[in-house]
Amino acid sequence: MSAEYIQFKREGDAEIHIQGEDLAMRKATRTWMDDANRLKYSYHFEWLGRPIIQYPQDMVAMQELIWRVQPDLIIETGIAHGGSLIFLASMLELNAACGGCADARVLGIDIDIRAHNRTAIEAHPLSRRIDVIEGSSIAPEIVAQVQAIAQGKQRVLISLDSNHTHEHVLAELEAYAPLTSVGSYCIVFDTVIEDMPADMFPNRPWGPGDNPKTAVWEYLKTHSEFEIDRIVQDKLLITVAPDGFLKRIR
Repeated sequence: MSAEYIQFKREGDAEIHIQGEDLAMRKATRTWMDDANRLKYSYHFEWLGRPIIQYPQDMVAMQELIWRVQPDLIIETGIAHGGSLIFLASMLELNAACGGCADARVLGIDIDIRAHNRTAIEAHPLSRRIDVIEGSSIAPEIVAQVQAIAQGKQRVLISLDSNHTHEHVLAELEAYAPLTSVGSYCIVFDTVIEDMPADMFPNRPWGPGDNPKTAVWEYLKTHSEFEIDRIVQDKLLITVAPDGFLKRIR
């Protein structure tokens, strides 16, 4: 890396820290996100032809982390329409085109892969990089399958985005976070539920006090090998994963 790039990064990191500490910006972000979520903002984007149900800001963050880590396996819980699987596969395809791992793969797990979504995923040009498992992500037999697939991989990145209750996410963390390679990330999505109004989830089993963020906090009490990479959320401000970008440090 050139001296100019290193200096640019140093300046950026300092600016990001200031941005993250700016209470007015944080308040404005929180207000905007509450209003946007009432309009189902994150449901209106696609990636290469498939609905992705993610914030564009988080997609950019994932791209940066994938480039940094150069994973040979990404494990994602929660498939929905398959847009996120396609996105992750496309990032691995770009990495390979730039000299990265040529046979890197994405493994998606979902308790219910609907037929029309499976058909669309399998028909996609990037399906050759994708494997899927249907079943509960915390069922022992599913966890065992995933552990077997991850065995021997050098750089594993985890993305947890399925059932958002505290109990389920904590079980996923116990099952899959240990597969994260040192220096890589276990990203827990929708931790923002803890910060949102309780009436935002009238028909859901999760909400403030019972959600992915409370599971992350509980998990970190006994797993010092992970730390929250706050520079990611301070950079984004608009993210569904505050306190959810967990970096494995040892």
